[in-house]
Amino acid sequence: MAGVRDAVPGEAEILVSAVTGIPRGRLFLSMDDDVGDASVRLYPRIARRAAGEPLQYVLGAWDFFGREFLLSRDTLIPRPETEGLAELVVAALRRSPRARPLALDVGTGSGAIAVTLAAEVPSARIVATDISPGAVRVARENAARHGVAARVLPIRCDLLSALKCGERFDVVVSNPPYVAEGEWPSLPPAVRDYEPSGALLAGRDGLSVLRPLVVGAAGLLSHGGELWCEIGAAQGEAASSLPCGSLRPLGVFPDLAGRDRYAGWKKPERER
Repeated sequence: MAGVRDAVPGEAEILVSAVTGIPRGRLFLSMDDDVGDASVRLYPRIARRAAGEPLQYVLGAWDFFGREFLLSRDTLIPRPETEGLAELVVAALRRSPRARPLALDVGTGSGAIAVTLAAEVPSARIVATDISPGAVRVARENAARHGVAARVLPIRCDLLSALKCGERFDVVVSNPPYVAEGEWPSLPPAVRDYEPSGALLAGRDGLSVLRPLVVGAAGLLSHGGELWCEIGAAQGEAASSLPCGSLRPLGVFPDLAGRDRYAGWKKPERER
């Protein structure tokens, strides 16, 4: 779309497809179809996009791990690198010796990770926490949308309350805020102006949420359980050096672009 600084090829087609319900691949074959006055629905969306609002919010939904997730301004936009975090946690759940593994998603947002885990591991149960009531509402809608509402429990609570859930989880996962205060001005305007700052900012060093999460995870995990978190691209060394109590670091792993992006820890098996 001309004039939109972060527009990508095909955005106009995406918007037309969204308001008409016609798949993008069939738009030119369906030019004579009667879809009513689509301009009434299309022009307001174009105006929002032209004003700089991210395409994902204009559409109200976006793809993650092959599924479409509803979004609101209370939730972060799901990003491709977070799919790598979901893959790591899916693998961890499949390694669990329990027939019905239990996971905790801290800061669930739209519920993209929690719902993905439940959909990919049909035996798993997921507790999904977030401090934002709007995010919890969206996560609940997405769980119902993808048929896993019976196994995903969205709960509104802050980080400290989430850390009091008890020693019972096979996996704890989080895509926590990790943007340092000094990095905020350099973020794209579409991020600063539209995405929830509380889900992005994490103090002076970007670790103010990750630090207590790693310390507290030992009390959440069952023996042999794992903690997996997304981190900033420049935080690999700092994350691997965080105090972790009884947990054993599993390492820092790159995303598809080769940047440090995921950090893991494991609670040792119970000694016999």
